[in-house]
Amino acid sequence: MSIVRRNNVFDPFSFDLWADPFDAFRSIVPAASGNSETAAFANARVDWKETPEAHVFKADLPGVKKEEVKVEVEDGNVLVVSGERSREKEDKNDKWHHVERSSGKFVRRFRLPENTKVEEVKAGLENGVLTVTVPKVEVKKPEVKAIDISG
Repeated sequence: MSIVRRNNVFDPFSFDLWADPFDAFRSIVPAASGNSETAAFANARVDWKETPEAHVFKADLPGVKKEEVKVEVEDGNVLVVSGERSREKEDKNDKWHHVERSSGKFVRRFRLPENTKVEEVKAGLENGVLTVTVPKVEVKKPEVKAIDISG
């Protein structure tokens, strides 16, 4: 962990101008550093929208194969998307200049509302985008009966 130390807290010029202000944060949260295998997609981007018919989740999983992804429902109402992106094979003669793409395990959990049909969940992976569709229970509108008023 890198902590920038000041000799004099009252001297505004006694700190390192080139120190990364997020360095301490990266050592605490491995996903922010980009070099941890276990936190590869800790912040995988997922969109959740609700349509009149369903809840639709879309997750960007570029480079992940269908066999490397699991979609499950836990405890009756928690949607779990998990998996693993394999690390690219390295050749000993390769010289890496910059690495941003991550590899490793990922997991995301979403508590579903009560109006979902968890037994009818569908998922598909196309062009690096996982789409999970959770149909909604049809809400029956209450029947209204007009009553004649006598008198």
